[in-house]
Amino acid sequence: MQVTETNADGLKREFKVVVPAGQIETRTQDRLAEIAKTVKLPGFRPGKVPMKIVRQKYAAAIMGEVLETAVNDGVQSAIGERNLRPAMQPKVEITSYAEGTDLEFAVSLEVLPDITPMDFSTITLEREKAEIPADEVDETLKNLAQRHEASEPVKRAAKDGDIVVIDFLGKQDGIAFPGGSAEDYQLKLGSGTFIPGFEEQLVGKKAGEASVVSVSFPEGYGNAELAGKPAEFEVTVKEVRAAKAADIDDELAKKVGLDSLDALKTAITDEIGRELNAMGRAKVKRKLLDALAAGHDFQVPSQMVEQEFEAIWKQISQDREQGRVDPSDEGKDEDTLKADYRNLAERRVRLGLLLADVGQKNQITVTQDDLNKALIEEARRYPGQEHLVFQYYKSNQEALNGLRAPIFEDKVIDFILELAKVTDVPVSAADLRKDPDEAAPAAEAEAKPKKKAAPKKKAAEKAE
Repeated sequence: MQVTETNADGLKREFKVVVPAGQIETRTQDRLAEIAKTVKLPGFRPGKVPMKIVRQKYAAAIMGEVLETAVNDGVQSAIGERNLRPAMQPKVEITSYAEGTDLEFAVSLEVLPDITPMDFSTITLEREKAEIPADEVDETLKNLAQRHEASEPVKRAAKDGDIVVIDFLGKQDGIAFPGGSAEDYQLKLGSGTFIPGFEEQLVGKKAGEASVVSVSFPEGYGNAELAGKPAEFEVTVKEVRAAKAADIDDELAKKVGLDSLDALKTAITDEIGRELNAMGRAKVKRKLLDALAAGHDFQVPSQMVEQEFEAIWKQISQDREQGRVDPSDEGKDEDTLKADYRNLAERRVRLGLLLADVGQKNQITVTQDDLNKALIEEARRYPGQEHLVFQYYKSNQEALNGLRAPIFEDKVIDFILELAKVTDVPVSAADLRKDPDEAAPAAEAEAKPKKKAAPKKKAAEKAE
C-alpha cells in the first residue's frame, strides 16, 4: 500500500492511497477461503466445494467488503503513520478501480489544531456577589401562603379574586359541543383559566344566578374546530367563595413537607442563596469565556464550524417560524444573520477545543461520582418518575455523554478561575439578576444561540 500526502494547507490534509491489485486479490482469496470452510452447495460436502466454484458464486458479493476493508486500512495508515488527530470523519473518494487493477482513492480531512493556552493568571475578573434580601424571603412566604389559600362561602356578588362554583354548558349555533360542559367547577375569577372574556362576565354574579356568557375562542386555540369561532355558555353560579391566604406558620411549613416555619424560612433562604450564587457564577463564567475568546485566535476546522452553524441556524429558523425573534436580529437580512451566527459558531468551536485541550493537559476528568450527582439532579426534575430517568440514562450512552459534557466544561472553567485573578464585588440582588445582554448586547459569551430565557423558578416552588 502506498500513501502519498498531496496537500497540507493549514488544518487540511489530503492523501492519495494506492492499494496494489495483488493485495486486493490476496484479501479476496483469504475471504473466499473462510467462506469455503462452511459453504454448502448441492452435490458437495460442507467445506469441500472447489475454490473455483466458490469464487464464481461469492466473489462479487464479497468484493464490496474487501474494498471497504482496504479503504479503512488505507485511511488508518495515512492517519496513524503521521500521528494525525482528525477533527471529524475523513472523506474518501475512490478515483480508480477495476477488477484486476490497483485500487486508488483520495482521502481528505481536517486535523485538530495545536493549541497554546494563554497565561490564565493574566485574566482579571469581577464576580458579583449579593446578600439575600430579607424582604424577598418574606415575599416568597406570602406567595407560598397564597398558593395554599383556603376559601369560605360568602353571601355577596362575586368579585375579582373570588372562587365561583359553577355549572356550565357550552354551545355553538345552539348545539352543545364536546368538552364544553362541567358541574361544580371551581373557577377563580381573574386567574385566566378560561378563554378571554369568560371570567370577566361572572364578576358581579351571586349564588343561584344563571346567565349566558358570550365569548370567542382564540385563533390559536388547541381545538381547530373551535378556534376563532364564537360560542355561548349557559352558566349557573352555585356558590361564591372568598379566597383566604393560608397563615404563615408551622402548619404552612408542614404543607410543603417541613417541620416548622423556621425550617421553611431556612429552606427558602438557602434556595435564594443558591440561585444568586448560580447567577454570579454564570456571569463570571460569561466574562471568562469572553476573555478566553479574546486571548486565543488559533485556526479551527471549517467542517466543525459548519456543523455547529447548521445546528444554530436550525434552531434560529424554528424560533423565527414560531414568532420568536431576538430583538438584536430585527431588521437584518438573512445573509447578515447567517454571517453573525457563523461567527458565533466559530467562537463556540474555538472555545470548545480550548476547554477540551486545557482539560486534557491538566488531567481533568468527570468521575462516576460527578455523573451520579448530575443524574440525581436530573431525576429530581421528574417527581415520581425518577426510576425511569435512571433507566433512560443507563441504557442511552449518548444521553449520558450529554450529561458528561457540561460537567467537564464546568470543571475546566473552575480550574481556570482558580488561576485567574477574581475579585468579589458586592451588588444588589436585583442588579445580579439583570440580564447581561441588556448591559452588553454585543457579547455572546455563553456561546449559545440567542433565545428567550426560561422563566426563573421561584424559591417557593422549589420549597414545595
